[in-house]
Amino acid sequence: MKHLHSNLLLLLCALIWGFAFSAQASGMEYIGPWTFTCVRSFIAAITLRSLMPVLDSIRSDVKVPSDEKERRHLLKAGVLCGFFLCSASMFQQTGLLYASVGKAGFLTALYVILVPIIGLFFGRKTNKRIFLSAFIALCGFWLLSVNEEFTIGKGDLLLVICSFLFAGHILVIDRYADSTDGVRLSCIQFVVCGVICFIPMMMLEHPSLKNLIDAAVPVLYAGVLSSGAGYTLQILGQKDADPTAAGMILSLESVFSAIGGWLILHQTLSLRELTGCAIVFAAVILCTLNEKEKAE
Repeated sequence: MKHLHSNLLLLLCALIWGFAFSAQASGMEYIGPWTFTCVRSFIAAITLRSLMPVLDSIRSDVKVPSDEKERRHLLKAGVLCGFFLCSASMFQQTGLLYASVGKAGFLTALYVILVPIIGLFFGRKTNKRIFLSAFIALCGFWLLSVNEEFTIGKGDLLLVICSFLFAGHILVIDRYADSTDGVRLSCIQFVVCGVICFIPMMMLEHPSLKNLIDAAVPVLYAGVLSSGAGYTLQILGQKDADPTAAGMILSLESVFSAIGGWLILHQTLSLRELTGCAIVFAAVILCTLNEKEKAE
């Protein structure tokens, strides 16, 4: 029952994250990508800070900084994570201006394969299956993004760069995971992300109060549910879940992004693009199975 409960929480998390792509796309009908990311990040930080006492009470791995050295270490980790999160989020948010949310979800999911490949340059060991996963994903990417003129769309290119940056974000988190508290680290990274976006937002987009009110629903969804509640559900779900099962369930985020784009934004994918999505998803699952082998 514990595993079932955990899997259901992770499934809900993947559902929330997948539908967040539709919220991100619809929000930019009223505000620009810098504004959306800035406001979303500050809302996420406030949400996580509000949930922190509850999360501390249900976790056994809480790491509250006890001295100035540990606080500086946490701040350094939060700034680095926030930089990568901001960079990845902005490429993703801007990419959504040119690509459908379904395509965005699957291209973003490439980070699952990129993490172990990039890790090779930092002395991490990996399985040969990872390279097979990467090749399969490359085939899926070709069908998903390369048109008959053998060109890649602007949005697709931005989303691929986003997946590389999210891979870097995960590697940075992994670097500090054992020495910092995850919830506090996440809270700081959202603040940093919001601060970085603030000046470009004011200089390039000049958001008005009316536009912010018009975009309130998608921004609140992305900030409160996707970032705040989604992160909480991930922590609760992974507590008693099998790591491989958790990875597979969370990878359904890409599937839910396509469903959300179809239901909410009435976006559709061609047969070629759907085939590419299926191949990318298969590559992600194969990569996740590789993590199970390493764990065993």
